[in-house]
Amino acid sequence: MKHLLTFSCRFDNPASVAPSPTRQLTYSYLIGLNLWLLLFPCDLCCDWTMGTVPLVETFFDPRNLVTCASALSLVILCCVALCSDNRRQATVIIMSLAFMVLPFLPASNLFFPVGFVIAERVLYMPSMGWCMLVAYGWSLLAEKRLRKFAWFGIGFLLLFHGTKTYLRNWDWESEYTIFMSGLRVNQRNAKLFNNVGHALEKEGRFPEALDYFQKAVRVQEDDIGAHINVGRTFNHLKLFKEAEEAYLKAKSLLPKVKPGESYQARIAPNHLHVFLNLANLIAKNETRLEEADLLYRQAISMRADYTQAYINRGDILLKLNRTKEAQEVYERALFYDSNNPDIYYNLGVVFLEQGKASQALAYLDKALEFDPDHEQALFNSAILLQELGRAELRKVARERLLKLLEKDGQNERVHFNLGMLAMDDRDVEAAEHWFRRAVELKEDFRSALFNLALLLADDHRPLQAAPFLNTLVKFHPDHIKGLILLGEIYINNIKDLDAAESCYKRILQQDPHNVQGLHNLCVVYVERGNLQKAETCLQKAHHLAPGEDYVVRHLKIVQARIAKMKQAKGSDGKGADNENYPPTHTFPEFQWGATRGVAKEEEEPEHFGEEVVQSPPMAASEHPASS
Repeated sequence: MKHLLTFSCRFDNPASVAPSPTRQLTYSYLIGLNLWLLLFPCDLCCDWTMGTVPLVETFFDPRNLVTCASALSLVILCCVALCSDNRRQATVIIMSLAFMVLPFLPASNLFFPVGFVIAERVLYMPSMGWCMLVAYGWSLLAEKRLRKFAWFGIGFLLLFHGTKTYLRNWDWESEYTIFMSGLRVNQRNAKLFNNVGHALEKEGRFPEALDYFQKAVRVQEDDIGAHINVGRTFNHLKLFKEAEEAYLKAKSLLPKVKPGESYQARIAPNHLHVFLNLANLIAKNETRLEEADLLYRQAISMRADYTQAYINRGDILLKLNRTKEAQEVYERALFYDSNNPDIYYNLGVVFLEQGKASQALAYLDKALEFDPDHEQALFNSAILLQELGRAELRKVARERLLKLLEKDGQNERVHFNLGMLAMDDRDVEAAEHWFRRAVELKEDFRSALFNLALLLADDHRPLQAAPFLNTLVKFHPDHIKGLILLGEIYINNIKDLDAAESCYKRILQQDPHNVQGLHNLCVVYVERGNLQKAETCLQKAHHLAPGEDYVVRHLKIVQARIAKMKQAKGSDGKGADNENYPPTHTFPEFQWGATRGVAKEEEEPEHFGEEVVQSPPMAASEHPASS
């Protein structure tokens, strides 16, 4: 089966695909309907497609009388113009008919089908001819001693049309009001329901939007776009099962493959969004990534230049750890759209996944050539430049982050990375400013809290660092480096051994083999003068890390002190079985303090693999042009 994409479908002009004589009877009736809109423009509608005007299917349909009356009126006018001895009258009628008929012919379906049933916009030029006829008729009345009646008539006409114009202006106040005005005229057009739903959706009123999308489905059950809209709204409402069912229903309405037959099927381009939306939905389940990949491949098979399907498929392949295939998919997408910055950005992500930083940076820079404001490319290229560790590149990284800050001053990750750059430049004041700002914007920002505390501690302001560390371990109880730094401050600065002991025990609860946490707990025992317990603790630490010199050195110091204390107690004739000895501040050789061994912490690596540019769920029915 071959798929031909078309920019209109049978819903736009149902008569164009109807059999004879329905097609001819309906086209003829539409001429009379357009004349009626010129004569009495009361029921105006912004969209006359789909089922707005039911087809005229038989010769016995009463609407054929309208067709006959319209044809008869035009014939009479032509005869009067041709047979009249009054040259002025003939000229006015012929000019009026010319203005009415000739501009309307391209939209009449007589020579070729058009993409609408009725479009009020095509009546602008014919209305000039109609106005000429009305004006000529008024002049005839005025000349026949009916001047008062003529003036009354023209006054009423101006009042009526002026009032209608004023009220119609309010209909055009917003998308919602114009489409609702259309629904007041007719309830048979599913596109109107869809577009009211779109207007509500833009305002975030998803339950109300869903109601209108479902009404569109009931009006036109085979409208693929309406089912897509229902599915997308269910997705917004987190009703994923219902969303999938709606997408599957839309997909089932697409042309089916007929085994053994070669034929062509026409598919509206926006109907292909069902594959992307359904794939995006099921890809949320990591076990269904292969299904999502299949849907993207189906969309690509129907439209080889479907760039967004390539982009989304590449994201799925990255999640499946098939980076080489993802690279090939993105490169194929570049063949069809070589100016798309998202594709260059995603190729940069692929090379990052492959550990090729220089190539990744080249593609991120290429994305910025086409779109200097591409937020993901600005952000990730800045991080990559920072990680290269060169001062001149850090300047470029800072410029890119500051540019992002101009666009969105509330992005805590940008503030954090500006702080990281300042730390690399040893600019303590600037780093502190950026980290504090990041924490203000996101109070549980793990890396910003820790790095700010570390910065303050290294700047000999441990008491200012302690509140940030307490906040850190409150939101992230598993942050071991934060607990180690907090414990050190409790020992060396606040002198709260109980709090320090609590920090280290929390570390060991999470990681019983954490040598640093265990060693620092031993320090607490030493500070309390509990040398026997400290010795046991250090022996355990030495068993876990026999190669750590500082553990061996401190164990020997403790053992030597225990031996010295025992010897001193023995010479005094006192027993030596009590394990508690005077605290370490009376013995200068024990003044080593707690070991920190922590470095600044990079932001969690969430910005590379998870921010591949992917399409959002797409709307199926675009707003029609104003009719």
